[in-house]
Amino acid sequence: MPGVARNVYRGAVRLATEAFGESEKPPIVLIMGATASMLFWPDAFCEALANAGRFVIRYDNRDTGQSTTGTAGELDYTLDDLADDVIAILDGYDLRRAHLVGMSLGGMIAQIAALKHLSRVASVTAISSARFDEDDPDLPEMDPALLDQFGKITTLDWSNREAVVAFRVESFRISAGGGAAFDAERARDLAEREYDRAINPQSAMNHAMLTGGESYRGRLGEIKAPFLVIHGRNDPILSFAHGTKLAEAVPHSKFVPLDNAGHELNPLHWNQIISSIEAHTGDRE
Repeated sequence: MPGVARNVYRGAVRLATEAFGESEKPPIVLIMGATASMLFWPDAFCEALANAGRFVIRYDNRDTGQSTTGTAGELDYTLDDLADDVIAILDGYDLRRAHLVGMSLGGMIAQIAALKHLSRVASVTAISSARFDEDDPDLPEMDPALLDQFGKITTLDWSNREAVVAFRVESFRISAGGGAAFDAERARDLAEREYDRAINPQSAMNHAMLTGGESYRGRLGEIKAPFLVIHGRNDPILSFAHGTKLAEAVPHSKFVPLDNAGHELNPLHWNQIISSIEAHTGDRE
């Protein structure tokens, strides 16, 4: 069941999307995290979710994949704009509202969308995410190995495909958290396809400069949409404590811990993730 590609436009901004499943089924919009295109939602994952009776839409955030891409090092949009992009996708598919499933930064975008566009969001699932307004100094910091790895970005030759792919694969390995089995071949295939498909691979790093959402800070308690948090116990980027704190901030949240899981969508956990999303989005329009 291959996905069907469609470009959605919000003014001059092009958002590359792809849909799986039957359009009359409950719609789910998948929002990926920082620096990552829609490819980070694997085809097989999207197909499995569609087979569970959902109409699944994935898309490239700005500066990734085939969506509007600016110059590396220059950012002209905010988290608020990214939340509005989600609504533009609903409009592009003639959807009154949809379930939002966000990974990492995508979960933060979903939080803002749920506050800013409450009538358009049927539910939120935040995977490996955190409060978008988090500033608690007592929360565990990112794994130092990842900080060292990300420090290489400034000297990376982005025109060298092999160097960028190797950088990505090593980043994936560390992000896996050392729990679940790391599949280097799968990681390399993703890194290669990501590089080859991107308009400008380096521009994805613009996400590191993102700001916004200030008018919604401290307001997670106002989220009305049913809220589900899924988080790996071994997440080295946004620790497990970030997930528990997010769930505590949103009233009536449900929390699903993933044992031996890091900051990734490892196929070993797909059944648990998909069944949790299926249950969370069932019987809701």
